[in-house]
Amino acid sequence: MKLIKLSGILLLSSSLLFGCANTDTTSTTEKEKATKNVAADALKGVTDEYRKYAIGEIEEFVKATEVFTTAVKNGDIDKAKALYAPARMHYERAEPIAEVFGDLDPKIDAREGDVPEVEWGGYHRIEKGLWDETTTKGYEQYAEQLMKDVNLLRAKVDTVEVTPDMLITGAVDLLNEVSTSKVTGEEDRYSHTDLYDFVANVQGAEKIYQLLNPALKEKDAELSKEIGARFDEVYSLLNKHKKEDGYKSYTDLSKEEVKELSQAIDALAEPLSQIGIVTEAS
Repeated sequence: MKLIKLSGILLLSSSLLFGCANTDTTSTTEKEKATKNVAADALKGVTDEYRKYAIGEIEEFVKATEVFTTAVKNGDIDKAKALYAPARMHYERAEPIAEVFGDLDPKIDAREGDVPEVEWGGYHRIEKGLWDETTTKGYEQYAEQLMKDVNLLRAKVDTVEVTPDMLITGAVDLLNEVSTSKVTGEEDRYSHTDLYDFVANVQGAEKIYQLLNPALKEKDAELSKEIGARFDEVYSLLNKHKKEDGYKSYTDLSKEEVKELSQAIDALAEPLSQIGIVTEAS
């Protein structure tokens, strides 16, 4: 994976110009290897930074989940409702790493119908109790299990190997998840706090873009600029729906507003999907 033009190619061109193309192939190969190493080191710095970011979000998720589950166990339904969406934002931002654990993600984030009813727990199970059944009674066990699963996620996340491909795929997947499923309102179907998830997914994708952007500018400055402008457009639309420290109920949005958001996210996802050029040789 290389971000910098191969100096060996320029050297070879010079050799041909002066009629000595075959005199230093060993040196050229060594310079090409050195260039590859520089590029790999640059991307390693990016993956290390993302790792810190994602682990930081998971740590905040642990803290927020502890307060949320305590409210559920204490029967404080109003507090639990207020904490639900902000707590989940930490998870949504870090999904490219969090979803690596195929056993834990469904336990923490499965929606009704995603898993057999007998296995369904986690945030959305408690969401149903809080908003659909307007009670915390009987949900203490779900709160206890959710806290155990979130703590286990934090313990396991240190083992994840973060690669440039994971970041590139993850950034696009975060946006696709919004535009293909979350835009329907099915994610938070009881609380209608979907806009919090939208914002967190966009923020998670933007963090990946920001980390890869210096390399992207080297490859394609116009693409870099376009992606930045598309992020600005999406945030502009999301900011219209802010309400105090949070966001409106998703059901308060008109069909036209939902369509506008969906189209803006699709318009961002298209150029963002080309960000993989940062790993290509040039």
